Amino acid sequence: MTEQIEGSLGVAKAVALCRPGIVCAYPISPQTHIVENLGKFVKSGALKNCDYLNVESEFAAISVSIGSSAGGARTYTATASQGLLFMTEGIYNASGLGLPIVMTVASRAIGGPINIWNDHSDSLSQRDSGWLQLFCESNQDALDTHIMAFKIAETVGLPVMVCMDGFVLTHAFERLELPTQEQVDAFLPEYEPREYLTPKEPISIGSMVGPEAFTEVRFLQQRKMAKALKVIEDVTAEYRKITGHHSGGLLDCYRCDDAELKLIIMGSTVGTAKDEIDRLRDKGVKVGLISLKAFRPFPYEALRKAIGDCKKVVCVERAFSFGSRGIICPEVKRAMEGTGCDVKTAIAGLGGRAIFGTTINGIVRAAFEGKFKDEMTWFDVNSNVLNSYTKDGEGVTFPEGPLSDSQLHASVK
Repeated sequence: MTEQIEGSLGVAKAVALCRPGIVCAYPISPQTHIVENLGKFVKSGALKNCDYLNVESEFAAISVSIGSSAGGARTYTATASQGLLFMTEGIYNASGLGLPIVMTVASRAIGGPINIWNDHSDSLSQRDSGWLQLFCESNQDALDTHIMAFKIAETVGLPVMVCMDGFVLTHAFERLELPTQEQVDAFLPEYEPREYLTPKEPISIGSMVGPEAFTEVRFLQQRKMAKALKVIEDVTAEYRKITGHHSGGLLDCYRCDDAELKLIIMGSTVGTAKDEIDRLRDKGVKVGLISLKAFRPFPYEALRKAIGDCKKVVCVERAFSFGSRGIICPEVKRAMEGTGCDVKTAIAGLGGRAIFGTTINGIVRAAFEGKFKDEMTWFDVNSNVLNSYTKDGEGVTFPEGPLSDSQLHASVK
């Protein structure tokens, strides 16, 4: 069934089709509309046999999610930005306990200063937490990925973050194709937990583990992550066969066959990049795009195959690591180790700054003209803002145009 609806409503309908037993809700923009809509479904009876729990904080949301999942219920929650950070202790506990919770992260910048708009600094801050992280490029992709996420989580025995760009997707209205309840039931059977708490057979979950076994616990978590690579591909293939939707997977390639430059992008910027790549292709510029869908586990082998013999790669990143460089780029470099592939980072779109086709065009032009002098370059920087900040006796003037790492470090000498 096709509907013209808000992305948040599409995700809420997708989650409801998965028949969760528990929804833990605490509002924080831009995910609030998702849990609000799920609350309406529960109250109206459209979503049956589901307990909708209003909690007092994001920490309570993840804590209740841990309890409900450990108790044997299919569990869903959602958050963003500072809310995700407030959950951090529970985030690590959920993965360490192997609980198949599904959580939407409506990606939003982390303060301070406070910023409610989209980038990937919140979701990527939790990249080492042991959760699978799946990124969505459109609302149709987000709708479908949430349904697949429950099956992936329950097959692997790890929690899943479904990361969709805040406001850019959550609040955008699009035509979305919803699978039927019968299709989802055929794809995602009734939840049967492997291990759960019950008074009939009392056990303890989350007991302390000392040095004699902690390494082995972490080894087994990593083993689950390795298993997840194939599970994601298998689940995606099954879902596509049932619904006919081309969503999910580890990555997706666009006009890559003869590309001399390949951009690697996560999230909604993929759509903008595709349009600009079409315009550049019409002018004879051989550029392609790899949409990175799974960031954890990272698909090293699949990405290496997708990049192939291409020697120029630019990762367009909406987050970075302070005191270091990009976050995606080092992973891509590991994938291409020993191939001679030149991998660079373009930082753009922080704090909701729009990435236009002109931004993509400028990144492509800079790559072909050899203007990426360093591993990381900042695009669409407002030099007036920078120069107003440094005008008080520092003797620093930032030029217009992209700013490289070298220029940044030279400004502090």
